[in-house]
Amino acid sequence: MDKIIKNVLDELIERGYDAYLVGGYVRDTLLGIKTFDVDICTSALPKDIHALFSVCTNNYGGANLIINNYNIDITTFREEGKYKERHPEDVRYITDLKTDLMRRDFTINAICMNSSGEVIDLLNGVEDLNNRVIKMIGNHEERLKDDPLRILRAIRLATVLDFAIDGELLQALKDNANLVEKLSGERIKAELDKILSSPNFKKGLELLAKLKIDVIIGLSYEDINFTSDLMGMYAQVKVLKIPFTNNEKSNIIRITEVVNKGVINYETLFNYGLYINTVAGMILNIDIKKINQMYKKMPIKDKSDIVLNGNEIMEILNIGPSKEIKNIYSELITEILSGRLKNKKSDIKKYLLKRK
Repeated sequence: MDKIIKNVLDELIERGYDAYLVGGYVRDTLLGIKTFDVDICTSALPKDIHALFSVCTNNYGGANLIINNYNIDITTFREEGKYKERHPEDVRYITDLKTDLMRRDFTINAICMNSSGEVIDLLNGVEDLNNRVIKMIGNHEERLKDDPLRILRAIRLATVLDFAIDGELLQALKDNANLVEKLSGERIKAELDKILSSPNFKKGLELLAKLKIDVIIGLSYEDINFTSDLMGMYAQVKVLKIPFTNNEKSNIIRITEVVNKGVINYETLFNYGLYINTVAGMILNIDIKKINQMYKKMPIKDKSDIVLNGNEIMEILNIGPSKEIKNIYSELITEILSGRLKNKKSDIKKYLLKRK
């Protein structure tokens, strides 16, 4: 355990509170996966937590600490009432760890660890972790109706960890798949981002199709080549129910345009830039090193690289400002990129005079 995390736990324990690591950090640590999102559950009340740590409030009334690379959330043991729109209508602070764990989603996310690194496993999460299976805590139907996002979380965990989904849970996911319609596009996208970012993404897509969730979110695709860039994945699928930023939309469109050309050359590199071409190259199975080497050898990478500016061109041709200047620049770019014209003032001047 990193000293940073141990120090936070020990600070709570030294003040007389119970405190444990819980959730994804413990799960990933036991699987040998490095992670920097840390959840701590404690018997300390929110006011006690904030008295100890000068930090901002997290979504659950506890504390959020950012220390070096770690994002640490500290939350009081709690028991939750009925849910409304994915959130409990009432919360009661308690001192019992097991009761707190019972409100969590899956057994593999309810494994705890104390400050000495000892595992506390009250819900048999370690057994499920060893068996590489995802099981839900409590009544399946109730838990999914309380928070339909758990449907997508189960699929995401099965994808990212390459785990199986328990038979009873899988049936419950199928029976309640329509609940995904209640989720916002942002929530759906956050889970789909993680599914598509995994090299094991095909398993996630197969589960979405098996449960008919692909229809609910308007997901369609044909062949997909994995890319380490998320926009490269979205360029290969269509999803109707999720929102994209203007920048994301632009990148997806531009990547798709290069892929549709089916080739990467000086022209595509000049018009679309190295990033777009690199991502498109992953989809087209073109060696990234070759793309980078090609980019380095380009005679010009931008219009501003041309050694003559607009005023010089107008002076050579004895013309004034007009749309023709834009056409001339387009010609020069084509000729220079093709290698037929060198990017030298004397050569470009000769070309322009001959053109005239």
